[in-house]
Amino acid sequence: MSRQALYDGWTVQASPGPQVPAEIAGRPVPATVPGCVHTDLLDAGLIPDPFLDDNERAVAWIGRTDWVYRTTFVHRPGGDERVDLVCAGLDTVATLTVNGVEVGRTENMHRGYRFDVRALLRDGDNDLTVRFDSAYRYAEAQQERLGDRPNAYPEPFHFIRKMACNFGWDWGPTLVTAGIWQDIGLHAWSTARLATVRPLVTMDGRDGRVELHVEVERVTDVPLTVRAAVAGTRADVVIPAGQSTAVLTLTVREPALWWPRGYGDQARHPIDVTLHAPDDAVLDNWSHRIGFRSVRLDTTPDAHGTPFVLSVNDVPVFVRGVNWIPDDAFPTRITRDRLAERFDQATAANVNLLRVWGGGRYESADFYDLADERGLLVQQDFLFACAAYPEEEPFATEVAAEAAEQVTRLAPYPSLVLWTGNNENIWGWHDWDWQAALAGRTWGRGYYLDLLPRIVGELDPTRPYWPGSPWSGTEEIHPNDPAHGTTHIWDVWNTDDYTKYREYVPRFVAEFGYQGPPAYATLRRAVSDEPLTPDSPGMAHHQKAANGDAKLQRGLDAHLPAPGDFDDWHYLTQLNQARAIQLGVEHFRSHRDVCAGTIVWQLNDCWPVTSWSAVDGDGRRKPLWYALRHAYADRLLTVQPRDGGLALVAVNETAEAWTAPATVTRVTLTGEPRAKTSVHLDVPAYSSVVLALSTELARPDEGRRELLVAEAGDSAERALWFFAEDREIDWPAAEWDATIEAVDGGQRVRITAGTVLRDLTLFPDRLDASASVDKALVTLLPGESTTITVRSGATVDPTALTSRPVLRCVNDLGRA
Repeated sequence: MSRQALYDGWTVQASPGPQVPAEIAGRPVPATVPGCVHTDLLDAGLIPDPFLDDNERAVAWIGRTDWVYRTTFVHRPGGDERVDLVCAGLDTVATLTVNGVEVGRTENMHRGYRFDVRALLRDGDNDLTVRFDSAYRYAEAQQERLGDRPNAYPEPFHFIRKMACNFGWDWGPTLVTAGIWQDIGLHAWSTARLATVRPLVTMDGRDGRVELHVEVERVTDVPLTVRAAVAGTRADVVIPAGQSTAVLTLTVREPALWWPRGYGDQARHPIDVTLHAPDDAVLDNWSHRIGFRSVRLDTTPDAHGTPFVLSVNDVPVFVRGVNWIPDDAFPTRITRDRLAERFDQATAANVNLLRVWGGGRYESADFYDLADERGLLVQQDFLFACAAYPEEEPFATEVAAEAAEQVTRLAPYPSLVLWTGNNENIWGWHDWDWQAALAGRTWGRGYYLDLLPRIVGELDPTRPYWPGSPWSGTEEIHPNDPAHGTTHIWDVWNTDDYTKYREYVPRFVAEFGYQGPPAYATLRRAVSDEPLTPDSPGMAHHQKAANGDAKLQRGLDAHLPAPGDFDDWHYLTQLNQARAIQLGVEHFRSHRDVCAGTIVWQLNDCWPVTSWSAVDGDGRRKPLWYALRHAYADRLLTVQPRDGGLALVAVNETAEAWTAPATVTRVTLTGEPRAKTSVHLDVPAYSSVVLALSTELARPDEGRRELLVAEAGDSAERALWFFAEDREIDWPAAEWDATIEAVDGGQRVRITAGTVLRDLTLFPDRLDASASVDKALVTLLPGESTTITVRSGATVDPTALTSRPVLRCVNDLGRA
């Protein structure tokens, strides 16, 4: 058995067409494999960077062009009975030829392909060609053949098995790719090979159990032996001649368990599988790492409706999640190091679950390995989003093959705890005026409620399946009923103010979000507008949401002082995004006896854009990230409206009881105490307590000049409650003193408040694009101090670092 990667010597060339620029027509361009046409043309200097300004429009022709990849490789026959051309991922409508002979066609980006090419190979040089037909032409032809179906955007993404957000989204560019996007190579083998290996890992009391399903492909009808070993336990089985499957069961006594982060260690165990010929020669092998853990989804109806509680190792986990989209519009640019950086940003924000959204991709081996390593739970959507999907051929067959391949591929990863059938499609059928437009045509129901649960049930019954996000648990109840199953909350942002989050006490919030612009350094790299304004051409192009700027403005008008210039607008819109999500998360967590989790839309971006992300398209943390870190803290103090008054809620997501003295003080903006109470917190593990506050605390004398401060020493960050909106508060002009000292890798800034400073934040990326801070959104009362560490590649000017627009707070508006 041998493998030969085919990564070298590739070129890509556009097929003739009037849309192809003259400087590219007929020209072979060096191609990187794995890669895509856009990145090859970009590397060759033949197209502008589509992430900058409105260059996206200038490269729209690429998705409507056919492309041909070619290479020549050397093959030396070795006597193997089979030589397969193995393609892990082709994007998307491909025709493959070897030495001028067609060997196969593909039309699904989300699955791999294997072609027997032994008879076509010659000793020496061999020619391999992969032609990619325009994804648009294919999708539009299927749309015409099957009849149109409604979707959220005017693009035919639901008529091709391809990453839907390639066709644009309300946060992403329209960059319809083509190319060899995953590994490609030759696999030479004889007698038999391991076609699939599927470990189903469960717990039997304190013992681990691996039910190992093996499928082989044969060219010789002889008995075969499969051997497996994990954690000191071994097993083997003979596959008789004429058969192709076997099941081995390995029981491991009291193995170290895999736990989500915050609940225990992430123990993983190597598992090795070998396939042997009758003479015991090794024909093939497979190795992975698995984790012993159980996962259960509790949806047993109760007094509040239908819960949605994930339990790992029989411990209910309150989900502190974020939604994940592809981290780049061009997935082949996403390295393991880049994923590790995002995962570190997620865990540093106290996130414990990533939901892989259904308009992107089935995530990579690196993604899942890193999730296993860091203890991040993963919810993986099947790839259907915001559209009515046809169930006719060829899609029915392609979806079944894709789902079976991905369920099998991802079975070893303990981080994967939930499969979801789609994103918002069942909800769309109910509420988005689809039914009349469909006129009885298929829309995906058969996938979500029949095909996909059947495939998961047959291939991986160890993990729960949920038909959609949102989904109530039954067709008898509206799919987005907050009292049942999972819900998405999008009236906030689209039509309503974010304080409306307090009207919901849902069982599980799988999506909710609020927009804000990216970091200033990200904007300045991506947008060359002079001057930069909220609606300048580049800014407008990098705002993809319908009426997005008007919605941002509505939020500002409801809460914050009017911005005087772009710098004010940028700070205030980022701040309002952070405020919105912090309010929502803290409210939902304060009802943890009913609500079992929240998944914020969204962690990341795929390019520089105004969006709902906490980390922007250049990897910079927005103020929302810092707010999320606070709101998702293991131990949270929050002041919440309750029963016409106010209450202090203490939430404890740790395995230890939280006991601490706490105080709640009503103070003026000048720091003068008006009322105070002391309480003793005694919060059991994985629980919360609600302490009603007296009228003396909850009713201010002067609402525009007072706030509540709740503190529990070092056991949790303090909580604040303002009695009025910032735009109504009688803020004093901001005054502070600052000292700066050099430290290794940056500077330490100590700020002492002369007046109240509301949501003090430093934006050092305005001075050095590499600079970042360890904290943000700090509110100080007069006389209080905070220390912020600035990490940067160069020493930044101290005066600029502590002046507007780098140092900002709400009550500095109008200060020069």
